[in-house]
Amino acid sequence: MSTRADAVTRLRRAGCVAAEEEADELMAAAAADPVRLAALVERRCGGEPLAWLTGWLQFGPVQVSVRPGVFVPRLQSLAMAERAAALLPSDGRAVDLFTGAGALAAVMGYRRPGASVLAGDADPAAVRCARANGVEALLGSLDDPLPPEWSGTVDVLSAVVPYVPREAIHLLDRDSREHEPRAALDGGPGGLVWLRAVVSAAPRWLRRPHGVLLLELGGDQALSLSPDLDRAGLGLREIGRDEDGDVRYLEAGWARS
Repeated sequence: MSTRADAVTRLRRAGCVAAEEEADELMAAAAADPVRLAALVERRCGGEPLAWLTGWLQFGPVQVSVRPGVFVPRLQSLAMAERAAALLPSDGRAVDLFTGAGALAAVMGYRRPGASVLAGDADPAAVRCARANGVEALLGSLDDPLPPEWSGTVDVLSAVVPYVPREAIHLLDRDSREHEPRAALDGGPGGLVWLRAVVSAAPRWLRRPHGVLLLELGGDQALSLSPDLDRAGLGLREIGRDEDGDVRYLEAGWARS
């Protein structure tokens, strides 16, 4: 049996910094069943992501369904999602690669209901989750599933790829390290493998001359990608930062000749 007070106490002891808020969400998910609440609290104390237990999270203007085993969208990605929506013409085309639960694509669809938004992911569970969130998601690696007729017509191409440096995986928080899919986190040496792959693929899809690429990244990865952007014919336009001044994403477009 469990009450809210019990749940808060256990969550605090487990190191949850927002124990009260998490307890309220778990209570709602348990539908007032104290036995179910106790089970959910036990799983949360074991490190399972909160969104897997409640089944959803609020991502800016959209409520995103998140199923167990699917990478949980991070609120730090919301700024890039809103930027993507702002850059997308009302009747334009957008592609969100490595879409996961489809959070970024859902924001673009919500903000630009007249636009066409496609998403892709190599994980079948993620694709099913994104589709449940109303996203037109395609199964396949990188840009393989995109329709050929979209070549050269995409106004905004976004991606939250795995970009954690492989050598830094052990530094992640326990919840991510022990529960979330490794493939959604591990970006290879320096975290650059999939970032470089998206930069290389982008010119096949971006509309000239105003198509824009948005990539979530961190640290000095934007600097490391500079030669790759040059080879792709793209130029860095902006570095998106969070409230603490930390790098969150890059914005790039066709280089001006």
